[in-house]
Order: sequence, then structure tokens, then C-alpha cells
Amino acid sequence: MRVVIGEDEALLREGLEFVLGRAGFDVVGVAADAERLVELAREQAPELIVTDIRMPPTNTDDGLRAALAIRACRPETAVLVLSQHVQRAYAQELLEARPAGVGYLLKQRIADVEQFCADARRVASGGTVLDPEVVSMLLTRARRDKSAVDRLTSRQREVLGLVAQGRSNAAIARRLSITEKAVVGHISRVYDELGLPPSDDDHRRVLAVIHYLGPPPGPT
Repeated sequence: MRVVIGEDEALLREGLEFVLGRAGFDVVGVAADAERLVELAREQAPELIVTDIRMPPTNTDDGLRAALAIRACRPETAVLVLSQHVQRAYAQELLEARPAGVGYLLKQRIADVEQFCADARRVASGGTVLDPEVVSMLLTRARRDKSAVDRLTSRQREVLGLVAQGRSNAAIARRLSITEKAVVGHISRVYDELGLPPSDDDHRRVLAVIHYLGPPPGPT
């Protein structure tokens, strides 16, 4: 699987290249700024872009802008963006553009190499992966603003959080040590409480959940 990395910090850039290469990814290019990232995506036609959000030239959201520009030109390219801090607006913008093949993770997740590589593969395969802290923030705000979330049991909120992260029913069952049948039951009741249409398509159900949980656009 061909991957291009965008990261301006040399140590982390080399670390990502090493980790992904050892996991079987074919790292075909690395970029230290957003402009070079877009050039490499055009030249190398990778299946996956892994990029920091904050990159030169302005060190604000250049990496995210580059990722969105790449997706606009090559919609089939999956994008996994990395951030130092939770930024709901960034996650929302990325998901609204096209939810399939999208990931948003905090940089600290790279420390769990096995899970990080699994998340990268999931995104590259067309799935959706959201950082647990992003999901936790969305749930907290939704519980404050929407009574339907308050009606959920603690287990249902756990399941909802994992659905919003992009986890499959099997992965949720393993995480919570319950059966897949129980997961399906919890998800069905969550959908009923929140008024969400059920779907077997992972990224569509993630988008439905995020659409419900996410407050109107604005700074975090």
C-alpha cells in the first residue's frame, strides 16, 4: 500500500516512516511542508496520506488544507490526519468533505504502534477512524445540549462512542467483552433513542452519529 507522509518535525517524520514501513506500508514520499505534500500526492498517487495538521508555510492548518485539496483532486485517496490537540472544527470539516477513508487521531496514539497501524489500514481500506478524545468531547457536548443522549444507559454511551470512533461491531464486542449480538442490540436501541437511521455501512453510520453529536461549526 503506497503512503505519503507529511510532517515537519524531522524526528516524528522519520518515526512515522519507520513504523509504517515496518508494518508493510510502502512509503513512497515524505514532505516537510504542505506544498510539497500536495506535489508528492500528485506525483506518487498514493492510496493513503498521513499528515500533521499544523505544517509550514504558516504552521496553522496547512496540513489539513493540503489533505482536503488532495481529496478534491483524487477522491480515492484516503487521509489520516494527526494533531497535537483536539480540534472539533477540523474533524468536522474533514468528515463533511467525504467520510469514507478518513481518520483523525491525536499524535499520542502513535505510541501504540500496533493500533496506529491498524487504524491506518482501516482508513486506507475506506473506513473512518476518530480519536477517542474527539468522540468524548462530542458526547460531552451532546449530553449537555440534547436530552436524547441523557436517556442512554452507560453501556449504550460506551457503544455509541466506539461507533463514532469508526469501530466495527466485532471490534466493539472485543473491546467491551460482550457478544456481537449484544452490540447489535445496543446499537439498535441507540439509533432508536437518537432517531438515527440504521446502516450496515460503517462510515455512513459514523457520519450519522457525528452529525447528531456535533454542535454547529465554531471554534473549540
